[in-house]
Amino acid sequence: MPLYQAIILGIIQGLTEFLPVSSTAHLAIIPKLLNFADPGLGFDIALHVGTLAAIFIFFFRDWIQLIANGLGFSYRGERPDENSRSLLWFLVIGTIPVLIAGALLKKYAEGPWRNFYVMGASLILIGIVMAIGDRYGREKHGLDSMTWSDALAIGVSQALAVVPGVSRSGITITAARFRHLDREAAARFSFLLSAPAIAAAAGKDALDLHKEGGIPPGMKLPYLAGILVSAIVGILVIAFFLKFLRRNSLAVFVWYRIIFGIIVVALAVFFRVGG
Repeated sequence: MPLYQAIILGIIQGLTEFLPVSSTAHLAIIPKLLNFADPGLGFDIALHVGTLAAIFIFFFRDWIQLIANGLGFSYRGERPDENSRSLLWFLVIGTIPVLIAGALLKKYAEGPWRNFYVMGASLILIGIVMAIGDRYGREKHGLDSMTWSDALAIGVSQALAVVPGVSRSGITITAARFRHLDREAAARFSFLLSAPAIAAAAGKDALDLHKEGGIPPGMKLPYLAGILVSAIVGILVIAFFLKFLRRNSLAVFVWYRIIFGIIVVALAVFFRVGG
């Protein structure tokens, strides 16, 4: 795999994992249009390790705060709304549905569902749902306003992200808006909630890669580039997106999803690409 391809894919992963536009769809569609060879399971793991690193690095103090409070220690960090002792356990209960869905539906998500029709339709449909949730959600400010039912509802929505084109951040932020969390709190909880699911998926795939013989010869440098680039871009995107949501709606991402989804479906229907 050429190094420049690893860098391009790392940039795509870092950009689209945290913006509500579906990293799976972009990593399936753009390389195909650019005629990139399939980098294989190992590189997919590298990209997810990079974005997982971005979540842990950017939210490092948040993780200390919510873990300490969740385990019963009194620790007052920089975000007062993360002092709740329930927040850690909200993440736990919110992770269970996606682990079940991943175990049951992985073969479909990586097989028959991974085509342009499904991804295009998912981009459009979730974009419309996102617009409704963002427009009509009332404002409960901060994560300390969350309830157990909020956490479970957002967790169940994350399970839908196994369908290519849905977007993990897109569907969980949308569910949080339907549960009336403000936009920034919705995004923060979405990013924190994604960490256990990404770690579990990467761990499972790493075990499969080990069974297949490990990292292919000559791929160590592209793998390293993918990890570093996706991590750096991911950190920058998280910072940008949280700041963006303090003053703006999700409208630009809704329109992007719908337009991109129409293009993807058109490619499948008229040009027989990715069908």
